[in-house]
Amino acid sequence: MFSSKNPTPKGISFIIALVSALLIFLIVLLVNGNLVAALVSGSIGMGISFFLARYLITEFVERKIKLIYKFIHQTKASKREEFYLNKLLPKQSIDEVGEEVLQWADQRKAEMEVLERNEAFRKEFLQNLSHEFKTPAFAIQGYLETLIAGASENPEVRTRFLNNAFKNTERLIHLISDLDEITRLESGKQELHQQQFIIQDLIVEVFETLSIKVESKNTQCLIKKGCEQPVVVLADKEKIRQVVTNLVDNAIKYGNQDGKVEASIYKTDGATALIEISDDGIGIAEEHLPRIFERFYRTDYGRSRNIGGTGLGLAICKHIIEAHGQIIHARSTPGVGTTFGFTLKCG
Repeated sequence: MFSSKNPTPKGISFIIALVSALLIFLIVLLVNGNLVAALVSGSIGMGISFFLARYLITEFVERKIKLIYKFIHQTKASKREEFYLNKLLPKQSIDEVGEEVLQWADQRKAEMEVLERNEAFRKEFLQNLSHEFKTPAFAIQGYLETLIAGASENPEVRTRFLNNAFKNTERLIHLISDLDEITRLESGKQELHQQQFIIQDLIVEVFETLSIKVESKNTQCLIKKGCEQPVVVLADKEKIRQVVTNLVDNAIKYGNQDGKVEASIYKTDGATALIEISDDGIGIAEEHLPRIFERFYRTDYGRSRNIGGTGLGLAICKHIIEAHGQIIHARSTPGVGTTFGFTLKCG
């Protein structure tokens, strides 16, 4: 009935009643000297004291626990919850309730830390977004101001400045288009039109599409030996084309002159295929790998911007692959190269 470690309202009530009974017994015995009367009075006093103490303690503990739980859940209890509060909670000791409150506090602390990190990422994203928009916008403004100021009279300067303004306008359009696509992907409004196709054929098509960039850096693009056996996957072909194009394009950009871009395809099990795009380029430092799929995150900001791109390509790839219910990852060693891999459902 009574535990010194986890006392219950019933145990406390019994102790109070026992002490009260002993006091009544002693008082009656000393006053009247009648042992029977003292025993009867003590027994009656014990019964009354027990039920009174039990009622008062239970009401006090129950009310306190209700307040704690209402504070934790911050909501009005339903009838079922009220039954739980009224009938089940009093069976818990104060220590058990205290432990549960501490667990709740730890959970809220963890949630706050996540919110703080998300807020930091949001601020960083907005700063990067502002910078990405301002750079081409200010460049366009500068070129146009120079032309208006009189530079347009020189045909050579006019042509060069207009071409530069056009390139920066294209960059703004690509940036807006990529942001719009990410928004649709995140909101789930971008529907997937899944079909069966051979992933090796798609990769070869991407290699051919990027042939001009391949030739400019004399890059060798190939499918790894032993991975030529056709693998049929079930996915949105055009979306996966976008993913492969982005990964191959990055591999060419950050690969070495006269380097190699290699595609590998493996059947990890009967239901999933792993597609990897590898280069032998500059690589990515380990501390950057967890964040490379974030929007606008650049491992080397200056160099990345000079090479080109909106800084949204990998983020779009991640959203497309996750929309298929699959995963994308990267591994890299500086000076050795980088491999991006993603999974797809086999067709």
